[in-house]
Amino acid sequence: MPDDWLTPSHFVIFGLLLGFAIAHSGLAALRPWGEQKIGARLYRVLFAGVSLPFAIVLVAYFINHRYDGLRFWNVQGVRGVESFVWLLSAVSFLFLYPATFNLLEVAAIQKPQVHIYETGIIRITRHPQMVGQVIWCIAHLLWVGTSFTLVTSLGLILHHLFAVWHGDRRLSARYGESFDSLRSRTSVIPFLAVVQGRQTLKWQEFLRPAYLGVTAFVLLFWWAHPLFIRAAGNIAW
Repeated sequence: MPDDWLTPSHFVIFGLLLGFAIAHSGLAALRPWGEQKIGARLYRVLFAGVSLPFAIVLVAYFINHRYDGLRFWNVQGVRGVESFVWLLSAVSFLFLYPATFNLLEVAAIQKPQVHIYETGIIRITRHPQMVGQVIWCIAHLLWVGTSFTLVTSLGLILHHLFAVWHGDRRLSARYGESFDSLRSRTSVIPFLAVVQGRQTLKWQEFLRPAYLGVTAFVLLFWWAHPLFIRAAGNIAW
């Protein structure tokens, strides 16, 4: 094992992830106070104005340094691995973006609101974004196989595990018994509530434009992925 495998980029990405977690979860925690002060729409713009640039920096830095450090494995030439990685990535996006159900609220065109759902993907897991992030990390760690990608994946997963606790806490404080009742019928672990008989899947709930939109986004992302990598490569850091 080379002595210089632990490059500074390992610490930089972990610091960036920590900063993003503090900014993102911190602004989520301050949402009730912020909306009272400046209104729901303006607070959503503030939230996006902080989170999106931070996320873009994280993605670009990850792309540029993904092969840093120790290489644990290299299966990129193994038949079927690339297709499997793309399949996992596509599934991860189906979990990661349930917020597309309210695009007008996401864009602050309509007044952003906090919702509790018990339909569609929420029947599978109460925290689909956490599940999607774990799947995304597994896919990219399998493909890249480096210590830098491992550090990135661990940081992302830790943030989303915190978000599980943090999100449940905020919804419980906001909705009280209504959320506690929903929590009793749903699970964090995918399909656990279904297996235990606390939840029933209704596949017709997945036949809605939002899921079609996510599917179209995945196809667009697959097409544009090389462009993102080249664009990130033009950043000198």
